[in-house]
Amino acid sequence: MQLIRMFSVLFLAIGGLACGQPLVHDEHEVVVRDSVKLKIAPGPSDPQIQFAPLPSAVDSVAIDPTLGYFVGNLGGGVYWVTDGSYNNMFMVSTHGVIVVDAPPTIGHKLLYAIGNTTRLPVTHLVYSHLHADHIGGASLFNASHPTIIAHAETRNRLATLSPLDPLRPLPNVTFEGDYTVSVGNQTLELSYHGPNHTPGNLFMYAPAQRVAVLVDVIFPGWAPFTELGVADFVPGLIAAHDVLLTFDFDVFVAGHVAQLGTKHDVLQQKKYIEDLRDSCASALNGDMTDAIGPTVAANPGNVWATPKALFRVAAQICADNTTSRWLGVLGAVDVFAFENAYRMVNSLLIEYDVPGPFSVA
Repeated sequence: MQLIRMFSVLFLAIGGLACGQPLVHDEHEVVVRDSVKLKIAPGPSDPQIQFAPLPSAVDSVAIDPTLGYFVGNLGGGVYWVTDGSYNNMFMVSTHGVIVVDAPPTIGHKLLYAIGNTTRLPVTHLVYSHLHADHIGGASLFNASHPTIIAHAETRNRLATLSPLDPLRPLPNVTFEGDYTVSVGNQTLELSYHGPNHTPGNLFMYAPAQRVAVLVDVIFPGWAPFTELGVADFVPGLIAAHDVLLTFDFDVFVAGHVAQLGTKHDVLQQKKYIEDLRDSCASALNGDMTDAIGPTVAANPGNVWATPKALFRVAAQICADNTTSRWLGVLGAVDVFAFENAYRMVNSLLIEYDVPGPFSVA
């Protein structure tokens, strides 16, 4: 629980970027900057870390400090809740409430948000995926005995925990492909399109309200959190952008950052991650002999020293090049630039088969 609180604090403290105003665009045009001078953020040993200022693309809602949370009405009985770092959604029907996720950082505030909106009980709880930072507050709904719904892979992974986590009760309804939650006059469509952030991570869509939900993949207005949102399978993460764009939505609810998104945000992040991928592939295929030479020479016989140096140099080159083009377009591009590039470098090596210096001799 302490780790979750630290994670939330870290998320709230993310710095960001901006060099002037973002360029003008329409919904289907994605633009990046290509001439911003970048200085990678200092390391953890520095006494003070100063990141670039946030651009106007970061438009977080104001959180009432007394309440500690914000509830937004998306229309048609759909609401989203945020504590400034974590988000979730609930739907009020004529017969009960459907809740999507229960982040422990929001915790009991989620009960207040729902209770101040309706007197109807929570009858259904949907797990977006297995991670505790998004469903670790699920046990708060035990009193109403909701039907808990998740992808089969989510249940399988939760069931491997020993002992079972009482804060994340096992779902009692699972599915493999698609599943429709129907309660009273509300409908929420769940679908699975393969692993991305995690195996079992769901696409969720409220067709009547044209609201889409996908957790830990898209970060509206912001660059992705560290290691591409701690992505389990980067090719699936990248493909998820195109899958999400097939849904006919006006509003997008993300798992993090205190702002809603649109299709433009999905297109913008897709462009950023593709740029990151291409930049890291270029770095891997470049000549890094001189850059890693001193590390190799200083560690004779240490078989881990060479790949460590190579991964670090390739990631830094990729981070520098990509961030210089996106500083001022997405929030906090400089904060996790290296970590995101490092994850992409490793994905290219083992998931995409871009072997670089590890090619067949």
